[in-house]
Amino acid sequence: MKYVDEFRDPEKARTLAKEIRDLVGRIERARRRPLQIMEVCGGHTHSIFRYGIQQMLPDEVEFVHGPGCPVCVLPMGRVDDCVALAERPEVIFTTFGDAMRVPGSKKSLLQAKADGADVRMVYSPLDALKLARENPGREVVFFGLGFETTMPSTAMTVLQAKAEGLRNFSLFCNHITIIPTIKAILDSPDMHLDGFLGPGHVSMVIGTRPYQFIARHYGKPITIAGFEPLDVLQAVWMVLRQIAEGRCEVENQYGRVVPEEGNAQALAAIHEVFELREFFEWRGLGSIDHSGVRIRDAYAEFDAERKFSVPNVRIADPKSCQCGEVLKGVIKPHECKVFGTACTPETPLGALMVSSEGACAAYYSYGRIELGSKHGRLQHGGPQRRINP
Repeated sequence: MKYVDEFRDPEKARTLAKEIRDLVGRIERARRRPLQIMEVCGGHTHSIFRYGIQQMLPDEVEFVHGPGCPVCVLPMGRVDDCVALAERPEVIFTTFGDAMRVPGSKKSLLQAKADGADVRMVYSPLDALKLARENPGREVVFFGLGFETTMPSTAMTVLQAKAEGLRNFSLFCNHITIIPTIKAILDSPDMHLDGFLGPGHVSMVIGTRPYQFIARHYGKPITIAGFEPLDVLQAVWMVLRQIAEGRCEVENQYGRVVPEEGNAQALAAIHEVFELREFFEWRGLGSIDHSGVRIRDAYAEFDAERKFSVPNVRIADPKSCQCGEVLKGVIKPHECKVFGTACTPETPLGALMVSSEGACAAYYSYGRIELGSKHGRLQHGGPQRRINP
């Protein structure tokens, strides 16, 4: 297929939906309980609700929304650190747009900007580097966050800063890694998953090999998936086919983008600039060993945590906010007691309602809850785009 509309072909979608229903009929456990498939990436969550994919599937298949949204898993204390850096008079604090409204314990970066802090939205870390060149008398800090998807561009920016000798550029590093996160989910006693849709964007960097432990040690099938509706439907079909055939493997539906070995140049840049932290704190998931990265000593001059004093204090989420349970897939967003009332995109209590990949934002943006329906499914009630089966 060459064009995007081919990945949204209704006839092909109907064929896949029928194949999925046929497969489910062959799976014994589906007669006792719904088959739970976790889509790790928040991009998949939005595709599922944007195109009405859940409504196309039989009741025996249920999506569980995973923690693959880097803004969503950022703990409140790290947001407070961002605000503290941004409020320093000598600092120009730069960040991607979806991180500006993530609430800290007292304020968000957007509120800090309204209070006078020099916070600027950028589209790339190279934009921050350009600001450092243009403002030699100011300290420019880039808020680096994201999984392995965004690590290469941040690493290459640090390498470029070193090559140019720019001493007024630094990185507040909050990059995280996907594999320890999935392992933490699999080790959680609350989870009873039957398979995974693997993250497409992360996988184009790290490849497919790192996921082998999911199939080998935990006996769960996983399919790396793209983000168009037919990508998601085909990936679900591939996972269900493995279950029906009694197999547990790593399969790659997104082969047009994801190579088995990953991107060698991107991985080299990551390994040059970053090293694993002993542990990193996640919103809702607690501390996960080796799940974050920091800047290596060789590039310490570009580390904002070493250059400036940051509070680095752990802050608990508001008791009314259930982002943690949603991130772990224990509850659906609409089951949170403040969803759509005290917590909305305009007045968010948690990061999942803010981020462009957050599960709560997907539920809020693409439909309304049909109360009493099985699995709390979304019904059409907003700008949701559907492929009708």
